[in-house]
Amino acid sequence: MGGFSPASAAQRCAVGIHTSPSSPVSRSRSRRQQQPAPPVRRRRLAAPLAVSRRSLLVPRAVAASTDRASPEAVGRFNLESNSELQVTVNAAPQGAIAEINFEATNTSGSLVLHWGALRPDRGEWLLPSRRPDGTTTFKNQALRTPFVKSGDNSTLRVEIDDPAVQAIEFLLFDEARNKWFKNNGQNFLIQLPTSRNQGQGASGATVVPEDLVQIQSYLRWERNGKQSYTSDQEKVEYEAARAELTDELNRGVPLEKLRARLTKTPESSERDAPAAKTTATKELEKRVSKHEKKKKYSVERIQRKNRDITQLLNKIKPGVTKEQVQAAPKQPTVLDLFTKSLQEGDDCDVLSRKLFKIGDKEILAIATKALGKTRVHLATNDVEPLILHWALAKKAGEWEAPPLSIAPSGSTLLDKACETSFVESELDGLQYQVVEIELDDDGYKGMPFVLRHGETWIKNNDSDFYLDFKTKVTKKAKVIDTGDAGKGTAKAFLERIADLEEDAQRSFMHRFNIAADLVDQARDAGLLGIVGLFVWIRFMSTRQLIWNKNYNVKPREISKAQDRFTDDLENMYKSYPQYREILRMILSAVGRGGEGDVGQRIRDEILVIQRNNDCKGGMMEEWHQKLHNNTSPDDVVICQAIIDYIKSDFDISVYWDTLNKNGINKERLLSYDRAIHSEPKFRSDQKEGLLRDLGNYMRSLKAVHSGADLESAIATCMGYKSEGEGFMVGVQINPVKGLSSGFPELLQFVLDHVEDKSAEPLLEGLLEARVELRPLLIESSERLKDLIFLDIALDSTFRTAVERSYEELNDAAPEKIMYFIGLVLENLALSTDDNEDILYCLKGWNQAMEMVKQKDDQWALYAKACLDRTRLALASKGEQYYNMMQPSAEYLGSLLNVDEWAVDIFTEEIIRGGSAATLSALLNRFDPVLRNVAHLGSWQVISPVEVTGYVVVVDKLLSVQNKSYDKPTILMAKSVKGEEEIPDGVVGVITPDMPDVLSHVSVRARNCKVLFATCFDPNTLSELQGHEGKVFSFKTTSADVTYREITESELMQSSSANAQAGEAIASLSLVKKKFLGKYAISAEDFTDEMVGAKSRNIAYLKGKVPSWVGIPTSVAIPFGTFEKVLSDDTNKEVAQNIQMLKGRLAQDDFSALGEMRKTVLDLTAPTQLVTELKEKMLSSGMPWPGDESDQRWEQAWMAIKKVWASKWNERAYFSTRKVKLDHDYLSMSVLVQEIVNADYAFVIHTTNPSSGDSSEIYAEVVKGLGETLVGAYPGRAMSFVCKKDDLDSPKVLGYPSKPIGLFIKRSIIFRSDSNGEDLEGYAGAGLYDRLVNFFHETQFTHMIKNSFSITAKECACFSVPMDEEDQVVLDYTTDALITDSGFRSSILSSIARAGHAIEELYGSPQDVEGVVKDGKIYVVQTRPQM
Repeated sequence: MGGFSPASAAQRCAVGIHTSPSSPVSRSRSRRQQQPAPPVRRRRLAAPLAVSRRSLLVPRAVAASTDRASPEAVGRFNLESNSELQVTVNAAPQGAIAEINFEATNTSGSLVLHWGALRPDRGEWLLPSRRPDGTTTFKNQALRTPFVKSGDNSTLRVEIDDPAVQAIEFLLFDEARNKWFKNNGQNFLIQLPTSRNQGQGASGATVVPEDLVQIQSYLRWERNGKQSYTSDQEKVEYEAARAELTDELNRGVPLEKLRARLTKTPESSERDAPAAKTTATKELEKRVSKHEKKKKYSVERIQRKNRDITQLLNKIKPGVTKEQVQAAPKQPTVLDLFTKSLQEGDDCDVLSRKLFKIGDKEILAIATKALGKTRVHLATNDVEPLILHWALAKKAGEWEAPPLSIAPSGSTLLDKACETSFVESELDGLQYQVVEIELDDDGYKGMPFVLRHGETWIKNNDSDFYLDFKTKVTKKAKVIDTGDAGKGTAKAFLERIADLEEDAQRSFMHRFNIAADLVDQARDAGLLGIVGLFVWIRFMSTRQLIWNKNYNVKPREISKAQDRFTDDLENMYKSYPQYREILRMILSAVGRGGEGDVGQRIRDEILVIQRNNDCKGGMMEEWHQKLHNNTSPDDVVICQAIIDYIKSDFDISVYWDTLNKNGINKERLLSYDRAIHSEPKFRSDQKEGLLRDLGNYMRSLKAVHSGADLESAIATCMGYKSEGEGFMVGVQINPVKGLSSGFPELLQFVLDHVEDKSAEPLLEGLLEARVELRPLLIESSERLKDLIFLDIALDSTFRTAVERSYEELNDAAPEKIMYFIGLVLENLALSTDDNEDILYCLKGWNQAMEMVKQKDDQWALYAKACLDRTRLALASKGEQYYNMMQPSAEYLGSLLNVDEWAVDIFTEEIIRGGSAATLSALLNRFDPVLRNVAHLGSWQVISPVEVTGYVVVVDKLLSVQNKSYDKPTILMAKSVKGEEEIPDGVVGVITPDMPDVLSHVSVRARNCKVLFATCFDPNTLSELQGHEGKVFSFKTTSADVTYREITESELMQSSSANAQAGEAIASLSLVKKKFLGKYAISAEDFTDEMVGAKSRNIAYLKGKVPSWVGIPTSVAIPFGTFEKVLSDDTNKEVAQNIQMLKGRLAQDDFSALGEMRKTVLDLTAPTQLVTELKEKMLSSGMPWPGDESDQRWEQAWMAIKKVWASKWNERAYFSTRKVKLDHDYLSMSVLVQEIVNADYAFVIHTTNPSSGDSSEIYAEVVKGLGETLVGAYPGRAMSFVCKKDDLDSPKVLGYPSKPIGLFIKRSIIFRSDSNGEDLEGYAGAGLYDRLVNFFHETQFTHMIKNSFSITAKECACFSVPMDEEDQVVLDYTTDALITDSGFRSSILSSIARAGHAIEELYGSPQDVEGVVKDGKIYVVQTRPQM
């Protein structure tokens, strides 16, 4: 501790003086409150924990005297720019009435004083009985007095006649404007002149003003050498200071003289200067303030431990295995076959379906409607003779004998029932028994029944079976066996859940016991099974499923079932770390359950509360009956609503407000089996006891029902004890073992600051607590479940605190916003199973903050890359959640008849409730700040073209890439990945996405003279999207876009400007290539008759580029080789299949494309091909794969075939059709190169493609292999420009945000090289460059797979390495290209020099691809830049 703190001493003596300007109710988080609630003084309830609650704080807004020339103390406060509040206090004689006069200038006529008085012997605001006219009481906690309007000003006088009152505290409220005025975010505080009581309190004891005690204690601390005191020593020193001053007053020293001595100001009789404070006074206050500030940062914040961030790394990836998704379907049971036979009938609708367990057998009850008739079918796989004892019901619980006319033949009518024997039957050799009943009256609601075997009655768990006729038609009945329903889910498991839902609805005890029974089945179904279990529990927790239906269950039975279920989840958490993220979600939706018989206390304590507080009737009795019948999470809300109602001085609207904000309305209260009809109604003398008892009762409720309640989670881990009383059981929870020695103090810090307005210290404390917990969560710790619930609660509290901080960040410096982003990222990493990318994002933000401290002028540009990468990580997480959860939500929702709206937003609500949504909001706030600092503007122009056209909004460019527009169209595409085609008729594409400037779609846009630009301003995008269907003109510069609406006549006039934009490339022709007798050739034989331009350019560069530029060794498999291999006798069947598939393509059956690629892979290599290729590779110095093993040759041969097969990839096929090329004339050679295991890869355009500046080179660089640059991998590459006359001065335009790098060991790569590469105006399109990101499946491959039933791998076969690349999550903070400016300048200059040299060699702008290895530049490809 850094010394004695007068501030903390003042806190101790001013017990209870605590305000919370944002809310009168602790922890209220509602955003729907129309009027901000005023700050009020309130008494703190004792927390039910073994640790103490928050320390109480003293507001520091004290009005100091500014005019000592008169006998009045004066305070002035600025309200707004032209408005001021002046407060004067009369120095009344001893015992007289004190007057406080308020005058507010330039105000409206609706100003109100919200106020209370302060006495040292009271913890709450005192509400004086002497009040100005018009004063009202606000919730029995504050007074509200209206000002009197006088001209432009408003005035008010308040009189205080209680000599013990030392100050008044207040705020101002402008009712007309719904606006509060505060004193720098705190309450105003006016001290009354001490001459009124001369140091005497109400009881006659000497009272020393606390501000003087504070100064005296500070002076003592200085005199004692500014020692470091413990908390107890501080208390002793503070009271010693009080005793010294009390002694002086008792000896007759006037208070004014004492004040003058301590503050170094003249006494009132000597004052004639206008200044209120002397230099000495100001100096003293400065010293005290400085000490308080030092104290704040040493005591009011925890000291976080220095850790390596990577210690938080989790690399567990919850994957869905092929076996899990494509598990063999279970053999249909006889009851499945029976259901199917019913549904195959004409016009048969299933009204309801219920499957009941009877021992190890089942009985299926189905109500159908066919041809206007309602029928009931009961079938069972029990082959023992059975009798159905049944009736009909027009209301719940009724047994009514059916009319004789509808009783099946052989039935026996009884008084209120009918008995019918089951009839034996058979389906597919499986035996079963059935009863069928046709009804003649739609007025029946359902059918109750039981079974009889001889004299043995068979019931449904001691209850009647019941089939409800009026249940909505389930989607399951409609989609069963179609093949699409339940795709991407653990379908059989979800159907099992649906079959058990009827039983689960009886009570929470039944639901949790059923859930426990299903845990093993969920685990066996893999990730999708765990997800299915979570979806079911989530539907339950959000009240989409029935919680209780006519079943009385004791609270301890619920908590026991809860314990059983959560224990099973805990065991799975220990054994299956890949499922922990989802298991945490399940646990947070379930609640803890009751240890130590805490569940029984729910039942017992309510009786004690009623007895002790004389409230045995009305609403409390109705709630008591509900609690005894079936307690639920709603009871936590009801208890809080009652507490809020009592605290508000019995304002019933507060009760309903709390209920409604938490999803409970009057209809829900009435829907309980033990309905709550009445409203709470208590007497004032019951207030204190009820608040005490209900506060304690809330602990029991939260212990069972709340999975994310911080106080109960801490109490459970730290331990607590509740004594029994009479019949009420006692509870003792022991502390969790293994916690670090300082952990209780850390949790105490969190509790002490959980409501602080400034959330930063709290966030640090919460994160420190989570990091301290992490080792115990990873290990199989004792009472792991309690630790998980504590971690969930800390996480939930963190998110709430961040949301509370948004206002604080409005005007914050960039460093503070980045710090907050780092905190939220760390919290997200602690809740994520596979968090490597998130942790590297966090390291990036930390590095950006270091760059700010070092005044690095590149910090904003680098931070922008960190922001973009973080957004990608969040988008990837959201997509993962959607793909993992939404199919299960949709299928199970259809089975359980969950409201469609709840199903549609299921995954969205999961994401919105997590740290990812909080982080996204922070990034959105910070993005424009960074763009402004980095001078990035709101646009990035990728293809600068002036265009006019009709605005059309689309979700994805991919979804319209093959569409043709019949008029000039400017697309507002919400998603562009980088590998799409530009549709015919499109003259412009505007998107918020950021594809690389050198991506396929970017190159295609420039080739086709199409405007292509990224807009970073969401307001501009929204505005443009709002103009859908209108005609707009767009003009561009290299960094900006201007636009305006025009008329259609103007569009016609400007149509010539669009003549070239968006049109397909002019019709081209290909010359069919022939096989010239060689299966393989070396580089010196590369001619246009043998290979494409890609191969020829590489051969041309050899020996002509500077010696410091490396050219990889190459051989080729020439044109015509594919056709030659196909004609070989060994491939006769393959050739026939390909010919058949070509016929289907001619009929526009595009599904044949995928089959064509698969068929090519069946080719067998002729012996001559193997021999010649081996010879050429070895003679060129390349390794021969077959020398390693036959398997290695097979890998190489498969790669060659995949290159040939890429001729029939969708994008290439449709591109050739678009430009009217004869696809049969497209020939494919294969360029064979040894892979350079690259540190970096680059693409150069020797003329800046964005600006068209031929004096400037533009290049992009990625870490690892170049596939992440030319393929559709997410994120941006590093980009830079370099003037050709100053190649030593590259200028970085953007830092990389790509999260993935590809690396490979020494290997061979096979590249497509078609005669299409030779076409002028088409070579730059990258027609057969590698297309698809293997790791992050794109929307393109998703569409292709859905349409053509092929895999992502099969789409991606244009440059095929023999070996798989290693996909590495990139940490740019350890990359010298980012962190070492000298290294960066050297590498980028070398890349620019290589591009410039190749341009000079060809004499025209070039599109160059290459890699960097150990600082050396290698060029692997060049072609004319388009």
